[in-house]
Amino acid sequence: MQWETVIGLEVHLQLATRSKIFSGSATTFGAEPNTQASAVDLAMPGMLPVLNAKAVRYAVMFGLGIGADIGRRSVFDRKNYFYPDLPKGYQISQFEAPIVGRGNFEIQLDDGSTRSIGITRAHLEEDAGKSLHEDFHGQTGIDLNRAGTPLLEIVSEPDLRNAAEAVAYLKALHSLVTYLGISDGNMAEGSMRCDINISLRPVGSDTLGTRAEIKNVNSFRFVEKAIRHEFERQVEILEDGGRIVQETRLYDADLDETRPMRSKEVANDYRYFPEPDLLPVVIDEAYIESVRAELPELPVQKRHRFVDQYGLSGYDANVLADSRELADYFEAVVAACGDAKIAANWVQVELLGQLNRGELALGDCPVSATALGGLIGRILDNSISGKIAKQVFEAMWQGEGRADEIIEARGLKQVSDSGELEAMVEQVIAASPGQVEQYLAADEDRRKKLVGFFVGQVMKLSKGQANPQMVNELLAKKLV
Repeated sequence: MQWETVIGLEVHLQLATRSKIFSGSATTFGAEPNTQASAVDLAMPGMLPVLNAKAVRYAVMFGLGIGADIGRRSVFDRKNYFYPDLPKGYQISQFEAPIVGRGNFEIQLDDGSTRSIGITRAHLEEDAGKSLHEDFHGQTGIDLNRAGTPLLEIVSEPDLRNAAEAVAYLKALHSLVTYLGISDGNMAEGSMRCDINISLRPVGSDTLGTRAEIKNVNSFRFVEKAIRHEFERQVEILEDGGRIVQETRLYDADLDETRPMRSKEVANDYRYFPEPDLLPVVIDEAYIESVRAELPELPVQKRHRFVDQYGLSGYDANVLADSRELADYFEAVVAACGDAKIAANWVQVELLGQLNRGELALGDCPVSATALGGLIGRILDNSISGKIAKQVFEAMWQGEGRADEIIEARGLKQVSDSGELEAMVEQVIAASPGQVEQYLAADEDRRKKLVGFFVGQVMKLSKGQANPQMVNELLAKKLV
């Protein structure tokens, strides 16, 4: 039997506020355990929560960014469960009246096609603390620094059909929230993590299967691997005549497997009821419009503009619009050199290649956008060839100066003097009678291949500095 995978994701996004959602405690990552937990976070008797207005604004920004319904009146609830790192014995969250309602989110797949993924809701809540299992000699430590950190939980419809789509959705979501500036999206630090709801059904069926939930997966690669493993696990059970148990599972990256944590809870298990210590959040149209006015150009908008304005392919536009920082860098290169297509190629191939090899972020790049644009300008005005430009770029990366300085210091300027090049072409032709004979006897298609030999010899003679276009033009005149 052929099986179809049905996937929905619940993404927990840590909002980039300086203080927690219901207290004034700091949210700085990496602080010593339990140094950023106030009496409110510790649930001391008599302590009351006070809502962080910035968290509300960030949630509304996200909702507007996906064209979702914004809750004019949203309510906080108590989600009751016991866990050692949850001091109150309940989590303040939202249930029936979230801040963000239904919306749609466009993702682009590797083949260039796009899909619209439904967003069910996005609600505000507080994070729990963290249980520490290492270095405690069989015991568990509790760090409450994270308790009370503001989260936006983004719940998708079960519209995703495979691991690749799930990863594309997460990457697009990461791009959006970093564009908006509402989160750094750092998955390694837990700023963005997701729960994967996955079930199987026979291809062609409209009936949803029993789902398993894989908790707290914190990298794109692990999301893909967890989904692939869970698909294989469920297929094996179903094809052996078994049934899937609704449960919560954990993905073990070391063993590349999922394993049970607990039976899957449903809403009734949490005994939701309205949080009595917080008033409903009521916002009006004027507030929403003020937030809308702050929105930057979003990734989808920028991608379409790059195609229309610069004539880029959908793939190139998608890569360059992936992050706000990279898009800004690219546009600064274009402004400096005036040629978007060459700029796109250099940014994607040479620049990103160097960054990846050096495991560097764009913010650590030693070559500014203006400097790279200057280098491309020297290609465009025929001062240097594309091959020589790569040598210059490497020198720029090593801190040897700007393109013009390096070209001058190394004597790399391209030879474009017609007389000098003509002499080189004639010298190569005179030294290669056999190849000339083959060329003259060949048909048009064969000649196109053979001319590469002569070009190569001229480039060798000129130490790579001959203008390739002029060399080809001279050879076409001489080889007759």
